Amino acid sequence: MAVPYNHKAIEAKWRVNWEKNPVNPKVDEKGKEKPKYYCLDMFPYPSGNGLHVGHWRGYVISDVWSRYKLLKGYYVIHPMGWDAFGLPAENYAIKMGEHPAISTARNVENIKRQIQDIAAIYDWDMEVNTTDPEFYKWTQWIFIQMFKQGLAYEKEFPINWCPSCKTGLANEEVVNGRCERCGSEVTKKNLRQWNLKITKYADRLLNDLDKLDWPEKVKKMQSDWIGKSYGAEVKFPVDGMNEEITVYTTRPDTLHGATFMVLAPEHEMAKKLAVDETKEAVEKYIYDSSMKSNVDRLQGKEKTGVFTGSYCINPLNGKKVPIWLSDYVLADYGTGAIMCVPAHDDRDFEFAKKFDLPIVQVIAKDGKEIENMTEAYTKAEGTMINSGVWNGMESAVLKKEAPHMIEKMGIGKATVNFKLRDWVFSRQRYWGEPIPIIHCPHCGNVPVPEDELPLRLPEVKSYQPTGTGESPLAAIDEWVNCKCPVCGADAKRETNTMPQWAGSSWYFLRYVDNKNAEELVSKENASKYLPVDMYIGGVEHAVLHLLYSRFYTKFLYDIGVIDFDEPFLKLFNQGMITGKNGIKMSKSKGNVVSPDELVDDYGCDSLRMYELFVGPPELDAEWDDRGIDGVNRFLKRFWKLSLDSLEGDVKPTDEMIRYRHKMVYEITSRLQSFSLNTVISGFMEYTNKFVDIAKKTGGIDCETIETITILLAPFAPHMAEEVWERYGHKDTIFAETWPKYDEEAMKDDQIEIPVQINGKTRAVIKVSALVSKDDAIAAGKEAVKEKLTKTVIKEIFVPGKIINIVQK
Repeated sequence: MAVPYNHKAIEAKWRVNWEKNPVNPKVDEKGKEKPKYYCLDMFPYPSGNGLHVGHWRGYVISDVWSRYKLLKGYYVIHPMGWDAFGLPAENYAIKMGEHPAISTARNVENIKRQIQDIAAIYDWDMEVNTTDPEFYKWTQWIFIQMFKQGLAYEKEFPINWCPSCKTGLANEEVVNGRCERCGSEVTKKNLRQWNLKITKYADRLLNDLDKLDWPEKVKKMQSDWIGKSYGAEVKFPVDGMNEEITVYTTRPDTLHGATFMVLAPEHEMAKKLAVDETKEAVEKYIYDSSMKSNVDRLQGKEKTGVFTGSYCINPLNGKKVPIWLSDYVLADYGTGAIMCVPAHDDRDFEFAKKFDLPIVQVIAKDGKEIENMTEAYTKAEGTMINSGVWNGMESAVLKKEAPHMIEKMGIGKATVNFKLRDWVFSRQRYWGEPIPIIHCPHCGNVPVPEDELPLRLPEVKSYQPTGTGESPLAAIDEWVNCKCPVCGADAKRETNTMPQWAGSSWYFLRYVDNKNAEELVSKENASKYLPVDMYIGGVEHAVLHLLYSRFYTKFLYDIGVIDFDEPFLKLFNQGMITGKNGIKMSKSKGNVVSPDELVDDYGCDSLRMYELFVGPPELDAEWDDRGIDGVNRFLKRFWKLSLDSLEGDVKPTDEMIRYRHKMVYEITSRLQSFSLNTVISGFMEYTNKFVDIAKKTGGIDCETIETITILLAPFAPHMAEEVWERYGHKDTIFAETWPKYDEEAMKDDQIEIPVQINGKTRAVIKVSALVSKDDAIAAGKEAVKEKLTKTVIKEIFVPGKIINIVQK
């Protein structure tokens, strides 16, 4: 009789063993270097709340995949580190009333303990922490290289401002008009900011999506964010002024229908265009608009606007066009000015109707103009009307030709536009990498000499955000005041810090050479171990983190640091584990489930398998503690089967061999397609079959039990190692090779075949898998003989599928 499974003793035993004898060697048993496989988790920021069962899910998925690749013969790079700079860590420190360096270090220690409970094969020698000066030395080094290449520049302009976090935000950090970190409504503020010219890489970031084995929804999200469009920039002279306003339009073919122009309230011409009668209203509108977020402006239900009092001239027909301001136009898209064609745009139509502006139809179905338009005609197809020499042309043809025609006329140029904006890179906070720039009154902006990196974050007592637009570092005179490294004059350091994304945009490169003091990563290690083969994490990073990482990788490729230009070859997004009713787990909602007690009560292996069993890994799943009982019972059942079979020394039967090969096939197929929940149900299904067989035979043969144990090893590594050892093996189970299946051995001796009469199933019979047509039909007719009441005119047999008897 098998001894009961003691998860606490066995798991503790194997943790010690693995620490002494790592299971992931770089060379095989012959001393030959194994091929590499880099499996990466999106590294966590050290929240004070620690990990809950939702966090566990992603780490379990990546570890199962890593252990599977280990058994497939790879040296698996599977590192872990800490995204420890930035707003989350600093806001938590403020809440706790302590310095972020203290609270962050404590949180790292706690989460590392929890992650180690997962028993993943992380290589802790590769560990990185974005707050380590020896790490952020290279974050600063990358910034300096971008500065030298003209990709990092300083500019004052209106940015997204979070009044709660008291810092500027990139567009990507604003969700539905609110700060994606704290949820506060975002406003606008004019600030001096550092920016990274990610727009220079827009085409490559878009085109290279085709190289990637990523979920289509993620690639579409990135494509939509980059937002490439084709059109023309058209110059509109301002009536009575020696000025021109340039608009970007994707529909230059409708230029004859442009009856008014709208500028963003922040447009540089906005105030200049106001006349005496409109000046007060224009200035008030500009101020009111500055208090709204971009999202609120774009999604506003009612269009608002103010007439400047000025006009521009439509360059095609010479007509005067009134110039308005409206907050549905954004300064940072296109040129911040749009020509409005209300007959063919819903938004323009609504605006024109509200403010009684002219509507001129220029595209018509079958060339017939609509009388008394009640809505915009937005179909692209039609014939041009009211368009001078363009009348009679097909709109679809003119749309393609118009940009080039306008360019030949000298009133504009064909161009491409992107929604993607340059990355706002400054944060007016303390807890981040200092930006390594010195402001010199003579030399301008000068980078800190590279041999003086890292520029360390100074230790301060007061680190809380000021809300003034200045970082807390600005108050530290002894740190701010310095000498210019070029001319020696008195100068000042940059006091804004980098965003949280700075370190996380390249951290995956440092793992493979984290102790290199001379280079970000050596050419040898980069060539041998990079890029990342599989990246696993949440879809919430689809735009921000992944886009920034791709940008950094392409830049480092361009300057010769690495020899690849995409960081993550394959991406898997796991779904979220929620509380009851699909509500996201959070401390404030009181629905957080900690893994600690579950590990204590059921063991790591049970929790690992239940994390996968709750549902398809790419979908959200509602957590229910009770479900872990079933997984725990399964593991105990396999434990008993394996130990009872060890005592019985059973010889394999044809049935055992057949089910063994079927199980290898099913588990492998499901695992490779990432159908991990069905892998767990497959283990349960086949274990039940073997238990039933064992009741007849007194046990299962040794080879079958060992095969099941290897299959189980990535999922329940502690139990697998223990069973493996009890079967007499001295080496770790992870030195084995993933089992193979034999298709011939999988074939059943007997199969079930439905018997039909005139296409309707009337019985199901069991026959030999090799049954002849005559024997199959005879057996089928015998099974349904009482229903064969008419003359049989045809007998059909499809081997392994059906028997169909056709009667009159």
